Amino acid sequence: MKNPTHALLAYVGSYTTPGRNGRGNGINVYKVDPRTGAFTHLQHLGGVENPSFLAIDPSGRYLYSIHGDRSDATAYSIDRRTGRLALLNRESTGGYNPVHLALDANGAFLAVANYGSDSLAVLPIRADGRLAPYSTLTPVGGTLGPHRVQQRNTAPHHIPLDRQGRFFYVPCKGSDSVVTYRLDEIRGVLVEAARVTARPGAAPRHIDFHPKKALAYVINELDSTITTYRQDRRSGKLTPLQTIPSTPSDFTGYSTGAEIWLDRAGRNVYVSNRGHDSIGVFAIDPAAGTLTARQWVPTKGGTPRFFAFDPDQKHLYVANQDGHSIVTYKVGRDGRLAPNAARVKVGSPACIVFSPIAD
Repeated sequence: MKNPTHALLAYVGSYTTPGRNGRGNGINVYKVDPRTGAFTHLQHLGGVENPSFLAIDPSGRYLYSIHGDRSDATAYSIDRRTGRLALLNRESTGGYNPVHLALDANGAFLAVANYGSDSLAVLPIRADGRLAPYSTLTPVGGTLGPHRVQQRNTAPHHIPLDRQGRFFYVPCKGSDSVVTYRLDEIRGVLVEAARVTARPGAAPRHIDFHPKKALAYVINELDSTITTYRQDRRSGKLTPLQTIPSTPSDFTGYSTGAEIWLDRAGRNVYVSNRGHDSIGVFAIDPAAGTLTARQWVPTKGGTPRFFAFDPDQKHLYVANQDGHSIVTYKVGRDGRLAPNAARVKVGSPACIVFSPIAD
């Protein structure tokens, strides 16, 4: 999947309900030209409310979605020749407003963060790709931060697996902490292994990991900062090294951090800023792992909730939730971004995932 030579598939989730000011219509499937970055529409799968985050299993045969402001996760089969989706089944996540999902290293379990009800669910995946019911929820606790509106509950916001496939990391927007979990496969439940506290009011939102070094990077939502952490790969513990602004020093407006990714070489960190409406590019010091700002590019649309690289990282795609568009940038050899003419109109995009088309 890292070096595609043929066309790619892109799956785009969206917000669909009035409560989210959603103009989306479900999940849309596109064929992607890896040379130009252009999207060609293949399928619209409707009747799906707020499929706000998506994940594809390692085999590329199944796609999973969670549904914002709802309480369930859904499994779909993928036709590997055409890319088209077909509904398999749906299961409860045991909580309200699931915001992120991730598969374990073996593709046997789907972990889900229930943002609205402060819990984590682990749903077993059957041999045919269907979801099985979760066995036990893991409550996520912690001391709440100072923001009276945005930090009313612990609010677990992200649940990715680290690069070694050992730990799930959960940035908690409401409790200003990042909690590490290990998967107990026998019981089918996540067990806390470590946690680290962020600045009061920072609101950790999303996390990504260095591809080679024991480092992790967190985008903090409310104070628009990025924190660099040293990662203990045996215990899962994070130790803070640096915190810097995610927006330029001369920006005085209101903005919140949203998404964060590292490039495959481990040379740059990318973040999205909602309000400043930009993608920030930050160089990683090869010795210390700390960050230095390199570039900010406008996202040409409001509220860049999400962005992602294509598998070979020639292009970066930004989902402008309130701009109702996906905007494309070319990724230079040094990691800097340059505009690309490819642009897609789509209502309230919230997530993009890629998969190759099978021969």
